[in-house]
Amino acid sequence: MSEAPLKAHEWISFEDADEERTWVFDVTFLESNWTCIFGNGCQGVLTSPAEELVEGCCSHGAHFVDKQDIKRVEKAAKRLTADQWQFKNKGKDGITKTDKDGDTTTKLVKGACIFLNRPDFHRGAGCALHVLSMDAGESYIPLKPEVCWQLPLRREEEVADNGHITSTIMQWDRKHWGEGGDEFHWWCTESPDAFIGKSRVVDSMSEELIAMVGQKTYDTLLNYLAARHATPVPHPAIRRR
Repeated sequence: MSEAPLKAHEWISFEDADEERTWVFDVTFLESNWTCIFGNGCQGVLTSPAEELVEGCCSHGAHFVDKQDIKRVEKAAKRLTADQWQFKNKGKDGITKTDKDGDTTTKLVKGACIFLNRPDFHRGAGCALHVLSMDAGESYIPLKPEVCWQLPLRREEEVADNGHITSTIMQWDRKHWGEGGDEFHWWCTESPDAFIGKSRVVDSMSEELIAMVGQKTYDTLLNYLAARHATPVPHPAIRRR
């Protein structure tokens, strides 16, 4: 049998038991051992390596998906203290801006997201909203912009003429950033450096997946993966090693 193409991914699909929806999952990514390496080798999303900045994928701010997403994060921002948020004073006049295309994003401070604490901050580098979640002992999913808590997962939906919905869960690639993604020196789902986790993505990101698809659909996915006998297709980033 010939080898799979270098960039091949394995996908599965099944129908939703409760609504007119088909679920499609990128099994290759979900069964990989990708893990976030923020502050541990992540080179960021600038045009050259920038590991020393510890900005991760926060350099360009976060794009909000809708008004509800904005309101939710604005509410969380009001809870942040100066001990948790390095740029709290910068957020007094709001945390968002509108770009030339009319998209609403988080403001940038010193070249990155207003919520990004830098290495010189006494709580260390990282998202202030994540610090809030840890201090409060609660999930960061209701606190962060939707794109931030999902990355590097992505949900896309296509609605057919008859109203049937196809929902696809995949990895976030350069192309999903628009034209700017082509300029990134590095992106984590392409690099073997990020495939060093101790568990599968479907397990390590279970909370995010359940929030994206619901417990019932997540359980169906897990049951399928447990019952199948096929050898998983290795992720392209690993095959390129």
